[in-house]
Amino acid sequence: MERRNRTQEYPHPFVHEVKLTTAQRIRGVVLGTVLFPIRVTLATLCFLLMWPVARLRLAGLCSEDRQKPVRGWRRWLVNEIVRLLSRGVFFAVGFLWVKVKGRRAGVAEAPVLAVAPHSGFLDMLVLCLTDLATVVSRSENSSLPVIGALLEFNQAVLVNRKDPESRKKCVSQITERLTSKGYWPQMLMFPEGTTTNGRALIKFKPGAFLAGVPVQPVLLHYPNKLDTMRWTWKGTSWLQSLWHTTSQFYTNMTIEFLPVYTPSQEEKEDPNLYADNVQKLMAKALGVPATDYVMEGRFPVKHVGGLSLPLESPARETLKLLDHAGLSTSQVQTALSRMTDCCQSGQEKTVSIDQLQQWLELSERETAAKICSLFSKKDDSVDLRLICLSISTVSGLCSLEDLLDKAFKLYDCDGDGVLTAEELAGLMGALVGAPQFNTANIYSELTSRGPANKEELLNLLTTDTTYQELVTVYLRPEGAEHEASSHHMANGKDGNHNGTMRNGNTVANKNAD
Repeated sequence: MERRNRTQEYPHPFVHEVKLTTAQRIRGVVLGTVLFPIRVTLATLCFLLMWPVARLRLAGLCSEDRQKPVRGWRRWLVNEIVRLLSRGVFFAVGFLWVKVKGRRAGVAEAPVLAVAPHSGFLDMLVLCLTDLATVVSRSENSSLPVIGALLEFNQAVLVNRKDPESRKKCVSQITERLTSKGYWPQMLMFPEGTTTNGRALIKFKPGAFLAGVPVQPVLLHYPNKLDTMRWTWKGTSWLQSLWHTTSQFYTNMTIEFLPVYTPSQEEKEDPNLYADNVQKLMAKALGVPATDYVMEGRFPVKHVGGLSLPLESPARETLKLLDHAGLSTSQVQTALSRMTDCCQSGQEKTVSIDQLQQWLELSERETAAKICSLFSKKDDSVDLRLICLSISTVSGLCSLEDLLDKAFKLYDCDGDGVLTAEELAGLMGALVGAPQFNTANIYSELTSRGPANKEELLNLLTTDTTYQELVTVYLRPEGAEHEASSHHMANGKDGNHNGTMRNGNTVANKNAD
């Protein structure tokens, strides 16, 4: 059964597990024991042979010439050798043949190929069927053995995602190449930007559509009895995926080239609209939903009115961990009260794993470490306000009005009862349990109604249809009735005022049907 919870409108695209019967497990162990080492050895050998050949392509060229597309023998000879060796890697892994549907357009027709869904690292087989089209990669990959040489050979566009200047330079390079009218070779991009289970297309990033040039949508299909290719946020690891794939006699893959999509003038002027329309077209061809889900940092979220709402609530997972650790409702409530008092008194709001363990009176440090990892990019520390507010939100320990009152006390730094844009971003992030990077829309909407105070925010959240899902799903405790009237919500009332904590295992339980 699909992994679903009430915060999801569509199938969860970031979780995949290979489900095997007992017979399939036995067969996989027997075949894997024989095939895995042989196939990995052959694939590694092909990689090692590619290494010096790839370096040969730009060998002896000055820095200026390296910034231009290679021509002559460096193009036709070296490119063909690397392409054949690349195909050898995938042949060794088990892709004995690849079925191709449709016609690949040339660079003059479509300077960029938009490929989806992105399932895992073995998707790169598509490069062998597209004349090793140029890609975009993280700059950190250039220092990896073999991979760095192949990126240099490919003349890939490199980007450091943490550096704003690098991202600007990347956009400039992509635009320059895509508008070069064939001077640069065709580019290939995975507009989803991360891997999924293929049951839905997540929101396309605008990179492939910034130049406003025609794109050719390319679909990847894996018509196999066992879906071993996926490597996602949760579930099967890349090593397990490789084991399961190499343990099959062979793996089928179909690459489908759709007709070239030429953007309208409106789409040329709005890359996000262009990306959304291509996403919908590809989703329709795949027979899956086109969603606004996206991976932000390490959190899978959906966008509502500019807010990033987590598909899996960190607070509900935290309640599950605390319940497993043996903490009662009263113990959790007492710990939250103490942490809230600490934050309001002006003491240090960011705590380490050891400090969090003490605050929650946990017997095992590992539980505190897991909680930290749910809320923070830095696994060794966490903001206490995130834990206090998000857990209060989903546990039903207070009404919506009381929740906002507590939130204002924690985030209204000068105590004037009015939030700045930065304070609102922090407050909303704490309520839903995930960082907020784009709260300009909600702040603008809020201040257009009057001062950004508690009353106006409560009114906005409970009366504006854009944020209806936020209130009815994310700001309501697990188990509260969905049919609660909008009249009650508008008056700041919540369906659970009896102090009963709900642990929300429905959302957090990875094995839920």
